[in-house]
Amino acid sequence: MRRYCFRLKVSRDRLAEYVARHRAVWPEMLRALKSAGWHHYSIFSAGDGVIVGYVESDDLDASQRAMAATEVNARWQNEMKPFFVGLDGKTPDEGFELLEEIFNLDDQLARSQETD
Repeated sequence: MRRYCFRLKVSRDRLAEYVARHRAVWPEMLRALKSAGWHHYSIFSAGDGVIVGYVESDDLDASQRAMAATEVNARWQNEMKPFFVGLDGKTPDEGFELLEEIFNLDDQLARSQETD
């Protein structure tokens, strides 16, 4: 399972509503994410509109394609799109910026134990 981290920017004036919507994601959307292979999915807010997402997946591209094929995702993305800035016509799930993982404690501990 690979780890992925991404960021997006929500309009500051819409951040409280964005947070509220994510406190009560539609059950069918939650089930679709799980079925599409999204694991340990979390979203964090810096409070200034920057949001950071974390997800684990065997294949993020395949998980994104699986979600894109669902009707519930189309509705969710359509409702969420107005919250974001800088998407250049993309939906939020198409417009996020993947961040490079530069450190993982478990990985480094495992490697160090192999050499001990």
